[in-house]
Amino acid sequence: MAVRQSLHDCSGGHSGVRSESAMTSVVSESIDGIRDVLSRAGESIVIGGKPGPSASGELIDTHDPATGEAIASIAAGGAADVDRAVSAATRALGSWQDLSAAARARILYDIAALIEDHAEELATLETLDNGKPLTESMFLDVGIAAEIWRYYAGWCTKIGGQTLPVSPPVGTSFAYTRREPLGVVGLIVPWNFPLLIASWKLAPALAAGNTVVLKPSELTSLSALRLVELVNEAGIPPGVVNLVTGYGHEAGQAMIEHSGIAKISFTGSTATGQRIVTASAASLKKLTLELGGKSANIVFPDADLAGAAEGALTGIFLNQGQVCCAGSRLFVHRSVHDEMLAVLESAARDIQLGHGLADGTEMGPLISPVQRDRVEGYLRSGTEQGATLVCGGQRPHGDLAAGNFLTPAVFSEVRDDMRIAREEIFGPVLSVFAFDDEAEVLRRANDSEFGLAAGLWTGDVKRAHRVAHQLQAGTVWINQYNMLDPAAPFGGYKASGYGRDLGEESLLGFTQTKSVWVSLD
Repeated sequence: MAVRQSLHDCSGGHSGVRSESAMTSVVSESIDGIRDVLSRAGESIVIGGKPGPSASGELIDTHDPATGEAIASIAAGGAADVDRAVSAATRALGSWQDLSAAARARILYDIAALIEDHAEELATLETLDNGKPLTESMFLDVGIAAEIWRYYAGWCTKIGGQTLPVSPPVGTSFAYTRREPLGVVGLIVPWNFPLLIASWKLAPALAAGNTVVLKPSELTSLSALRLVELVNEAGIPPGVVNLVTGYGHEAGQAMIEHSGIAKISFTGSTATGQRIVTASAASLKKLTLELGGKSANIVFPDADLAGAAEGALTGIFLNQGQVCCAGSRLFVHRSVHDEMLAVLESAARDIQLGHGLADGTEMGPLISPVQRDRVEGYLRSGTEQGATLVCGGQRPHGDLAAGNFLTPAVFSEVRDDMRIAREEIFGPVLSVFAFDDEAEVLRRANDSEFGLAAGLWTGDVKRAHRVAHQLQAGTVWINQYNMLDPAAPFGGYKASGYGRDLGEESLLGFTQTKSVWVSLD
């Protein structure tokens, strides 16, 4: 179906799903190709350019979410490992900042090239660890990550200050500003886009002259380990980029509380972001927080309905709905509501679930049994509160029963006060609402604690800009959804956080401004 083309293209465009034996073969072949990476996972604490185990020697098993099988064990880092990483990063500040801007740029360009050279390996690691279809890993995680490194490499030679029109007696003083790095920064990355989000934090932090301690999610650390290896292979000075894998309440908490870290850049849930704000207060760390979302996607009656249906489908089912800016609230004008709902139901029923490495897979598993159970709780809540489950929301049987799969779900007859309408589900669950006029839908779309993103579909250019200007969201897409580019800042309003990733704003967020006065007397 045309409405499924975007999701279909992002998942390879092949027909059919492989049998269990064929999937096992694909996974085995992939593991064979990246066996060295998996075997090194137990030494995933990389400090001063040298990998090693955690101080405690403890390990965390990482599982293939499509099968439930353990594929590797990573080091469970803690406060002692964070402290060593901060010390290494502090010692490396001079070696990184003393390089010319052009020399730093060349290293970042080389990192981009190495990511592209190892694209299949990185994408396979991402799919094994996260579950998403391989082509999503290739196109989104690896492809855009390489472009992010290239974009910020270009910024290295363009970070400048200003001369200031100060007003002391004429000819007595000259004033200017400098943009200087913060020092050691801590980057905490979630499990839904591990390589991509690690890149969009690492690249601007390094371009601005900082050194880094990176902590990926304990659920998806493999691509971060390989990325840091490639960063070191590119010739970055030892200690500039350090990796500490482990649990958030141990390694992550230690980073937030460490007095040697000047800034934390975090992507994750709003609840965790609130705890970070509290825990970081003692050291007055700078923070960039990209948090939860409950994004509204609005279809006006003059929209291209086929395009809007396609956008709605990818807006919620990409990466199994585990996307912070997912268009989980679809507002459709009453005059086209039933037509749109029928198209979405048909398309959702046809989405092919499967292992991310199998041909034909359009949607993979959720990240963990815990996340699947959480989403199922919202499915129950929706029906209990009176919404109609049009399709989906079931665990599949047969070859996929051992994985964390749920069929894509669509709800209708949803009220704005229901839990599925107000809380972030982070799964493949779409709520469809009818509306009657522009003022009404704007009020309802903005009636949320979140404000990360929004979308709208219309053929009226005046309405497009008028509505976009009134939506309370950090990103608004018009007649498209889920578009990202290294040059476009991304972040939220309200409980969706503050600060920005990507674009010039992210880069400047890793700097501090110094004013310099020079006497001319």
